[in-house]
Amino acid sequence: MHVVHHGAIEGVTGSCHQLFVDDHRSLLIDCGMFQGAEASERDEERIDFALDGIQGLVVTHVHLDHVGRIPYLIAAGFNGPIYCSPPSAKLLPLMLEDAMRVGITRNKRLIERFLHDLRKHVRPLAYYKWHQLDGGVRLRLTPAGHILGSAIVEIERDDERFVFSGDLGSRMQPLLKDPVSPERADFLVLESTYGDRLHEGRERRVQALEEILCKTLENKGVTIIPAFALGRTQELLYEMNMIFDGIGRKLGCSMLRSIDIIIDSPLAQRFTAIYNDLQQYWDGEAHEVLRYDDQPLVFENLVQVENHAEHIDTIEYLRESKLPAVVIAASGMCAGGRVVNYLKAFLEEPTTDIVFVGYQAQGTPGRYIQESDWVRLDGKRYTIRAARHVLSGYSAHADQSDLLRFVEGFQTPPAAIRLVHGEPPAKMALQQELTQRGFNVV
Repeated sequence: MHVVHHGAIEGVTGSCHQLFVDDHRSLLIDCGMFQGAEASERDEERIDFALDGIQGLVVTHVHLDHVGRIPYLIAAGFNGPIYCSPPSAKLLPLMLEDAMRVGITRNKRLIERFLHDLRKHVRPLAYYKWHQLDGGVRLRLTPAGHILGSAIVEIERDDERFVFSGDLGSRMQPLLKDPVSPERADFLVLESTYGDRLHEGRERRVQALEEILCKTLENKGVTIIPAFALGRTQELLYEMNMIFDGIGRKLGCSMLRSIDIIIDSPLAQRFTAIYNDLQQYWDGEAHEVLRYDDQPLVFENLVQVENHAEHIDTIEYLRESKLPAVVIAASGMCAGGRVVNYLKAFLEEPTTDIVFVGYQAQGTPGRYIQESDWVRLDGKRYTIRAARHVLSGYSAHADQSDLLRFVEGFQTPPAAIRLVHGEPPAKMALQQELTQRGFNVV
């Protein structure tokens, strides 16, 4: 077997890997869209590889940089099965429906037709079990701990095993099970997003979030958290619930319940409902919480914004009322979605705080806000007077120590490792660490 990469080999987004199981047959692992600077000079609608012999698509998880090109793949003639975990089978139609509405068409009939076709392709596979595919190929999915439904993919034929990490989660994820290393791999395709850094500890990240919430209360400002609708939003809700339930008292901030927590993302609300419905896939800590709180993603000062009119009214209300509020809205990299309107309204206010809880790809507005004194949004230049915070501990990606632990956890070390899904400094740093430990990075 051998693998050819159609994305995320020289950058972070556009994950798409083609595993040839013999000279004529192959499987795709993910088919994601390019984002930020990596999307420039690319025709997103074009599938630039032949579909001959591709027997199926395996989805590691449903973030758009891993599944966003699926509509174009099907339009190009792909007619095979789409293998994924049971949670991903529920989440994938929602994610692609929203992506099509934003980036392809608002024609409801076309979207419904696509979703009808998509559901005929999807084949949910239970975690932990080996599943027999055509041609003597076996496939196993195990939890990757990145978002609900995320999976490590193992593909085996004639005792040769290729492993694709997908996006691995951090050990500090409070809702999901930690990833567990497979027994062996002849070839490991490993993500390297945070291959050059370490996340702050979970205790520190909760403390930092508390401090920001208290600051919001004191200065009656607006705190904006750009967050992916799936994964990060649910994790933030879970830990804010903990803070509001008593942890904040340590900082003498007993009035935390005076802050409105605004979820301005209908998609995030739908994903949160699915998270609640799939509690069987949560980890042990979350199940302990469920013993005394059957709604750990819901609390009394939570405000959920539904339609566009409510969205505009909410911004105007916050402008005029001068009351403290925390807004969680997509997109996570500030490249579109409702968070952009909040940024345009409050970015130039010194009482505003912007909290980044996830990776900001090069060329995205989120990266500019992190690193520059100004940003251009919808063609207009905005001077950044807001305070900016980066809480790396909330990243859903494994950091360098997590990635090394994953590789070292194989009972038989991988014979070869290919690093993907990382900027050059991150890949280089991780490669050096792996090489020093005796691993073969190719």
